Amino acid sequence: MLFRDGKSNSFPDIDPNQATSNILTNNHLSLGIEQVTGDLPAYINFHANTLIFHFPSFLDPKNVVLEILEDVPVTPELLAACQSLHEKGYKLALDDFDFDEKWAPFYPIIDIIKIDVLQFSILEISKLVRELARLNVTLLAEKVETLQQFEQLKMLGFTLFQGYFFAKPEILKQRKITTAKQNILELISQASQVELNINKISEIFAVDPGLTYKLLRFINSPTYGSSQEITSLKHALAYIGQVELKKFIALLALSDLSSDKNPEIMRLSLARAKFCEKIALCRFESENPPKAFLTGILSLIDGIIDHDLEYVLGVLPIHQGIKSALRSEQCDLGDYLSLVKNIEQGLWVKGEEIAKRITLESELCFQAYKDSLSWADEMIACGT
Repeated sequence: MLFRDGKSNSFPDIDPNQATSNILTNNHLSLGIEQVTGDLPAYINFHANTLIFHFPSFLDPKNVVLEILEDVPVTPELLAACQSLHEKGYKLALDDFDFDEKWAPFYPIIDIIKIDVLQFSILEISKLVRELARLNVTLLAEKVETLQQFEQLKMLGFTLFQGYFFAKPEILKQRKITTAKQNILELISQASQVELNINKISEIFAVDPGLTYKLLRFINSPTYGSSQEITSLKHALAYIGQVELKKFIALLALSDLSSDKNPEIMRLSLARAKFCEKIALCRFESENPPKAFLTGILSLIDGIIDHDLEYVLGVLPIHQGIKSALRSEQCDLGDYLSLVKNIEQGLWVKGEEIAKRITLESELCFQAYKDSLSWADEMIACGT
């Protein structure tokens, strides 16, 4: 895995330790290294400081090979750090091996030696490989570009290969979930719990005071019809109760996440949320947590935060029934979501079939959809 900044596919002008940090932040912490590599070990460059300060130690030794760069200063501190990592089960590789004797103290702990085969002739490589025969290491040929090279290197004892002959590097584009967005996703998670953790929610609101302002605007809107002005999170909890507060927190979270999106995404999500809630109420289903409302409001979440649905569901600790509905699996919540989608598209016959299956009159469903659109428009008006 190589760090490249942008579509130019070139190494940016940054410290190599920072490059390694970026790879791990963007892939291990966001995607998961196993997802990127298909459960094969990831070969990752580590510069001197990242090794000395044991930066790799939070990675699973089974999932990575730690590559020691050829231009790092060889010091007793580096050797001691590598010995410690070796004892913990990490595999170590010498990258772009230059056959310099400075690496001799590292040989007992090295598992793989990588040789840039374009730097040497095939005769030079043959001689150098014989010198390495006494070591218990695996040889990896870098920059293999032709079938002829591959066959020759295989005969010389190389068992691992890397280069354009096999595949060109693939640029993996990934949108980061910022800390601010992670806080908002945590709000959605809180809204899906049976008991609200007011202290946790208050911590998130404290980081962004604008959230409290937006929440109070929603709650104090004429649409909700509160008879007295609500002035704080705890006041809202006492006055409107947990279930309603959860809905407003989810609404607020969606509003914040979709602030840079087409407003129709917000409108559609709100309409779906209200529709699913109305259908659940018609069927006398439990409202705590408000699963039907949350199912609707999260129905476009993958497009809102620009990640595929499975990734989003992996980072959102929400009720399993909601996840099943968002995956279009057969369940009550899934039926509600499927029903509203069919009504949106004017697929009346399919909509009526679902309404019949969940024992509701189709006219009631169509009226619920109409009312939900009006509610969504009113909420958007008061939130802007």
